[in-house]
Amino acid sequence: MLLVASFLVAFGTYFFLKPCNIAAGGISGAAIIINSIFHNIPIGMIMMGFEIFFFTLGIIVIGPVFGGKTIFCSFSISIIIWIMQNMYPNVKSFSNDTLMQLIFGILICGAGMGIVFNKNASTGGTDIIAKIINKYTKISIGKCVLIPDITVAIFATIVFGVDKGMYAILGIILNSTIIDRVIISLNTYKHVAIISSKGEEIKNYIMKELDRSATIYSAKGAYKNDENEVITTVLDRKQFLRLKEYIVKIDDKAFITVNEVNEVLGEGFSSMV
Repeated sequence: MLLVASFLVAFGTYFFLKPCNIAAGGISGAAIIINSIFHNIPIGMIMMGFEIFFFTLGIIVIGPVFGGKTIFCSFSISIIIWIMQNMYPNVKSFSNDTLMQLIFGILICGAGMGIVFNKNASTGGTDIIAKIINKYTKISIGKCVLIPDITVAIFATIVFGVDKGMYAILGIILNSTIIDRVIISLNTYKHVAIISSKGEEIKNYIMKELDRSATIYSAKGAYKNDENEVITTVLDRKQFLRLKEYIVKIDDKAFITVNEVNEVLGEGFSSMV
């Protein structure tokens, strides 16, 4: 997942943002600015220089696990861009519309960055600063990305002009929003409540096949005044689909309610710390 996410960030940066000189934050944006001034220095090499400094900072402040994942992602992005630059040295814009280039580039990069942050890593560079801010303030990671990236956007305005700078600021805002949306989407779970005559089989399936636990409530039906068990559990999307298929096979008259939850804390899910 981290390698796929790294490829998305590299692809969006090199093929969409770089041709239009859109420095939409991060070390990739800073590298684009420097490359536009010093054409002989490859973007990938510039990014590697930044990475060495920032990942050291990440290891010290956040920890070695985060640092190790970040090293992998940041160097993967740099190497992939370097390869792309050697294979396609004179890459041109897909569209003459700079706004379209920006939107597609940010969509691709933001999706990749959201996956990376969700795996408790970062793409390196200024994203490490964002992760550190997030650790101590609990502000959403997307909003934390805004803070260092705005600095890059200011330099982009100086180097590329007001128009490019405005595009960069728009890109940063879009990127922040997409990162948060991707993380929310990846952490969406299903809170399921089930009433069934095959309750024992369903409980065993949840625990043994899905490797999840469940909570049991006693309930009384208003229509027939009969006693029932309500089985509640929290599952990811794939687990819910498997459970639903199983329930349909053994009891197609079961009553199921499903709610989406955006965050689950505790054993088996995200840490509360």
